[in-house]
Amino acid sequence: MKIWPAIDLRGGNCVRLKQGDYNQETIFGEDPGGMASQWCSQGAECMHLVDLDGARDGLWINQDAVRSIVEAIDVPCQLGGGVREESTIELLLGLGVSRLIVGTKALKEPDWFSSMVEKFPHQLALGIDARDGMVATDGWLETSETTAISLAQQFAGQPVAAIIYTDIARDGMMQGANVAGMAEMKQATSIPVIASGGVTTLEDVRQLRDAGLDGAIIGRSLYDGVIHLPEAIALANE
Repeated sequence: MKIWPAIDLRGGNCVRLKQGDYNQETIFGEDPGGMASQWCSQGAECMHLVDLDGARDGLWINQDAVRSIVEAIDVPCQLGGGVREESTIELLLGLGVSRLIVGTKALKEPDWFSSMVEKFPHQLALGIDARDGMVATDGWLETSETTAISLAQQFAGQPVAAIIYTDIARDGMMQGANVAGMAEMKQATSIPVIASGGVTTLEDVRQLRDAGLDGAIIGRSLYDGVIHLPEAIALANE
């Protein structure tokens, strides 16, 4: 299992939100490239980036921050938040991002997502953000009537790089991962599943690993020093 340290970008800074609430922001740093380098110096093999301005407003104001991260480190980066147009996909892959996460648009226009996956095989991941098992959209502001698992199964057999499955209720709350929900998703699809939201302790990492998850994204618990990255990576690789 791979550990993906999370860097959330807003206004060019590294931040964390509680449950995706833009009014509950903590700024952790003003040097995204330096932050990424710090995680790599602790053994990070990959990096998870979120453009919060892109997710909410569709605005690409963090390009310089993304570029600084990609240029600072030698590990694959995945980026989500506001990826809703083919031109955006081409722009970000051109910056050197390894793969992009598409969320809202995949739910609302599945045919478009399928066509993009065929055009950019294994470079696009499906971002499924769920609240009580139902898919949330538009920067988590809306909740749909589609279940997370049914959305995942729509794209079975297509060259989707991964599913990034986030439990919104747990995100940034330091309350532990929804291991049962993550395991259910893993069992329901042949696409690799990366767990996100509430990964708070090494025990969460162990349980996700034992449930067969392909990756775990860790954010606030790394920044707060609750989890030490080298220990999480060692445990995930056991």
